[in-house]
Amino acid sequence: MTIIEKIFSRGAGKDVKPGDYIWANLSLVVMRDFGGPNVVQEYREHFDEHPVFDKRRVAVTFDLHIPPRNEVVARNQRMLREFATQQEITLFDVNTGVGQHVLLENGFVKPWDIIVGTDSHMNLLGAMGAAGFGMGTTDIAGAMYKGKLWFHVPETMKIVVRGKIGNSVTAKDVILYILKHVTTSGGLNRAIEFCGETVERMNLAERITLTSMVTEMSGDIGFIEPDEGVMAFINSRARNRVEPIKADTDALYTKVYEFSVDNLRPQIACPHSPDNVKDVDEVAGTKVDQVFIGSCTNGRFEDLKIAAEILDGNKVKDGVRLIIVPATMEVARQALEAGFYEIFLASGAVVTNPGCALCTTGHPGIMAPGEVMVSTSNRNFVGKLGKGAEVYLVSPSTAAATALTGEITSPDTEL
Repeated sequence: MTIIEKIFSRGAGKDVKPGDYIWANLSLVVMRDFGGPNVVQEYREHFDEHPVFDKRRVAVTFDLHIPPRNEVVARNQRMLREFATQQEITLFDVNTGVGQHVLLENGFVKPWDIIVGTDSHMNLLGAMGAAGFGMGTTDIAGAMYKGKLWFHVPETMKIVVRGKIGNSVTAKDVILYILKHVTTSGGLNRAIEFCGETVERMNLAERITLTSMVTEMSGDIGFIEPDEGVMAFINSRARNRVEPIKADTDALYTKVYEFSVDNLRPQIACPHSPDNVKDVDEVAGTKVDQVFIGSCTNGRFEDLKIAAEILDGNKVKDGVRLIIVPATMEVARQALEAGFYEIFLASGAVVTNPGCALCTTGHPGIMAPGEVMVSTSNRNFVGKLGKGAEVYLVSPSTAAATALTGEITSPDTEL
């Protein structure tokens, strides 16, 4: 069996195969400040004040519009706080950060789990060996009441990555390179397993970067088999000691991709698609107005460390706005203790509270028509961050280098 087949077999209480429709027990149901209010309204409409299936396995995260940007958002967040209090479920308020990251830091995510939520990037939890899925309002409301949900068991494709990445190349460059070849529709309705010695050498933050862009391949879920380091992280936070998961050696895959990254150069996804990928060198010199470092894809401590090392002792180019957003409050504390905030502020960057930030409209930093932004997020579709604006997707190292020069710059350029 593949990883998803194993997880669904355990969740359904029977052996499953691709193509099956099953009911599976859920480990965790999550709603966030975006989408969550609609879930609460639908839950109350259909189930009145009935308790959720298990108050220990339902959570609310605030990570999109935090703190609330207008009265509507404030009312919605108050509704979620009241529901959380009434149902006695866990609430992660505006002082915590990106929901998936907060959940994994607080021991809510472990291998073999089946987790559903109102975020299209729940599938990044596959970096921990958990099956995370973004769902709509009705599914989440029903899941909170029932504790189970129906699924279509997907076929699995394997992506094998071999070789040693260069000093200026990161996990973000690897996943952009993969997207260039797999395309934004290449993973449609499939689970994806990442493996190979390049992936095996990656730490948890790098693995999250890979799996956080499975959505951009139209994939259902992406997995990386947890190694000792990942399992140590999980077991240091989980309530009970957990076991890792891996695919069987004779598992069947619908398709296998193989990539070598020995000679990979820094990559960039040009407007307006995550698979419109080129070497950074090909678009070097393009003027930028804003740079964003953060998001669920590149907001971990390790990502901020990469940026800090490049920004240290340097100044952001006049006329360029650099916005840095830690993924979570835990990451922010780590960055503060490591001295990164002093480096960021001295460089001229704006550092905001942890959260999703510039992944979509509705946040400080939205651009005017004609402006260009380099971003470490995962999407750059038309109008997502301002009508008429253009967004390029890059690694934290390319983003930091670009902020210093005011134009798209490869991180291995002499600054």
